[in-house]
Amino acid sequence: MEIRESEQLFSRAKELMPGGVNSPVRAFQSVGGTPRFIHRAKDQYLYDEDGNAYIDYIGSWGPMILGHNPDFVLDAVWDQLQYGLSYGAATALEVEMAELITEMVPYVEMIRMVNSGTEAVMSAIRAARGFTGRDKIVKFEGCYHGHADAMLVKAGSGVMTAGIPDSSGVPRGCTADTLSAVYNDLDSVQQLFEQYPEEIACVIVEPVAANMGVVVPKEGFLQGLRQMCNKYGALLIFDEVITGFRLLANGAVGYFGITPDLVTYGKIIGGGMPVGAYGGRRDIMQLVAPLGSVYQAGTLSGNPVAMRAGITQLRYLKAHPEVYQQVDSLSTRLRSGLTDIIQQHHAACTVNGVGSLSCLYFTAEPVTDYASAKQADIAAFRQYFHFMLDHGSYFGPSQFESIFVSNAHTMRDIEKTLSDAEDYFSGK
Repeated sequence: MEIRESEQLFSRAKELMPGGVNSPVRAFQSVGGTPRFIHRAKDQYLYDEDGNAYIDYIGSWGPMILGHNPDFVLDAVWDQLQYGLSYGAATALEVEMAELITEMVPYVEMIRMVNSGTEAVMSAIRAARGFTGRDKIVKFEGCYHGHADAMLVKAGSGVMTAGIPDSSGVPRGCTADTLSAVYNDLDSVQQLFEQYPEEIACVIVEPVAANMGVVVPKEGFLQGLRQMCNKYGALLIFDEVITGFRLLANGAVGYFGITPDLVTYGKIIGGGMPVGAYGGRRDIMQLVAPLGSVYQAGTLSGNPVAMRAGITQLRYLKAHPEVYQQVDSLSTRLRSGLTDIIQQHHAACTVNGVGSLSCLYFTAEPVTDYASAKQADIAAFRQYFHFMLDHGSYFGPSQFESIFVSNAHTMRDIEKTLSDAEDYFSGK
């Protein structure tokens, strides 16, 4: 594939933006080489500035569950644009979105729109602290909850790839009340509660840890967190920026049958546009301004164009549960195919996944937490990534990102990707 235009753009960008990008993982730092500059996307494909086409397994990091630019979503957005881009005032669309989400996820009794997953997490934690009157929070090593100061402690995703457990520029005081536990290890959480029985405001967890690859919760793990939070008077927050409306129409709550106190959502509720939300129990959310003393605000929160796009996508997902059957079936085939190839060639790899989320780790050992995920051979992933990219499959440029399958993918796409993976592992 020729990438001359991408190379020229990257050269220009590096003079103007840190690393030449506006989000670190886009720089291909962990895999090397030149990032592809994308010109357009449609259905299951990305097209770069050089005209190369790729089967897209990133899906804007999850929200494109219906593929890129479904015609009916685009039609709704075009229709909304004639009325204006932003008002900084209340709209009927915000009410419709809130009604729709609370219908699809009944335990969400009240919700507040924000502009990103990071903002949603930051706001939910503030609400939890305000409700409990406590300061400490528990998160899990390798789980990524955005780039708010308090969350950049043993975080996953791009921070994990770079090998930076924390970020410079974050004062010690901002993370002094952040406690880290081991994902899938209830004993590590119990120890923290025993040490701080009346100081922990909340436990925040990705119900499926999707920022250190894909780590599925062990049986009883989420239930154990629920029970511990009940026992010690802390709140349980599900960070569903990845799993919300992707695992099922009611997210991880419906998939695993565990109800948190608060939940955070990301750009899937905006059809891929910049948006987020947090919500949950009415008695907690009523503390948020202007009703209560927990302040949070945003000029672009509930942006009408994003609301229109999100409402259109969510209504489709609500009306078409077969979408989840389709994406799960395609992902199951991808995982089983990769597993067969690994076994045939005795490759030191393992495959994790649930629903439409998957990850191929370059380690032969089971991956159940942050420590085992870090055993993956990043150099081996780098070689695999570039081989697959050159053959037209676009995965996240990091060993620790998820593979996202959309309803626009076909079995032919999956088989093509598996055929190329077979060629890689066989040395062709």
